[in-house]
Amino acid sequence: MTDPAQSFAKAFAACPLVAILRGLTPDEAIPVADALVEAGFTLIEVPLNSPQPYDSIAAIAAHVGDKAIVGAGTVLTIEQVDRVKAAGGTLIVSPNTDVEVIAHSVAQGLISLPGYFTPSEAFAALKAGAHGLKLFPAEGASPTFLKAQRAVLPRDVAVLAVGGITPTTWPNGAHTARTGSAWAPTFIARASRRRMSPCRRALMSKRHADTDDRHDPSRPGRHGQDRP
Repeated sequence: MTDPAQSFAKAFAACPLVAILRGLTPDEAIPVADALVEAGFTLIEVPLNSPQPYDSIAAIAAHVGDKAIVGAGTVLTIEQVDRVKAAGGTLIVSPNTDVEVIAHSVAQGLISLPGYFTPSEAFAALKAGAHGLKLFPAEGASPTFLKAQRAVLPRDVAVLAVGGITPTTWPNGAHTARTGSAWAPTFIARASRRRMSPCRRALMSKRHADTDDRHDPSRPGRHGQDRP
C-alpha cells in the first residue's frame, strides 16, 4: 500500500500547486484533466459544491490517477470522505479544521489537507494526522502573517495558501510565502499551451524564494537562533 505522506510529498515537490476545479462538470472533467497533466499539475481538487462532483472525481481518477493525485475539496463530513474514496479519490481538502474528518481520512489511507487560519488550528490539524495545511482564506492574511506562522510550524509541513489567489496575484504570493495556489479550468486550458507550464513557473519562483531565505539573517533557525 502506498504511503499517503510520501505520495503527497512527491507530488508537491513536482508541482507546489493545487488545481482547484470549482464549478467543474463531469462533461468537462476529462479534457480539463488532460490539460492539467500536460501543464505539469500533480494535485487536482474538485470541490464538492461543484455539479455532480463525485462523477467528476471518478472520471478524472480513472483517466489520470496514475499521473496525478485526485480528490475533493470542501469536504466537511466523514460520510463525504467515504464517498470520495469510493469514487477513486485519494485527496481530502477541507475549508476548516475538523479533527474527526482529518483522523478518518488518515485512517482510510487518504491524504488530508485541512483548512486552518490560526496556529492553534494548525497544530490541532497536525496532531490529528494532517499531511499538509491549507491557509484559508489567504486573502484575509498576508505574506508577513504566514511567515510568522512558518517560524513555529514544522519546516517539513507544506502550507498552501487558498482564497484570493489568481493568475495575477499568484507569482508574488509564491515568491514570498512559497505556497500552493488555485486555478480555474479556463485558465488551465490556456496555460497548457504556453511555453512554460504553471508548475515550472512555480518551481522557479520557489527556488528564488528559498535562495532569498538563505541570505536572510532574520530567518528563524539561522545563525544558531532557536525557533519559538
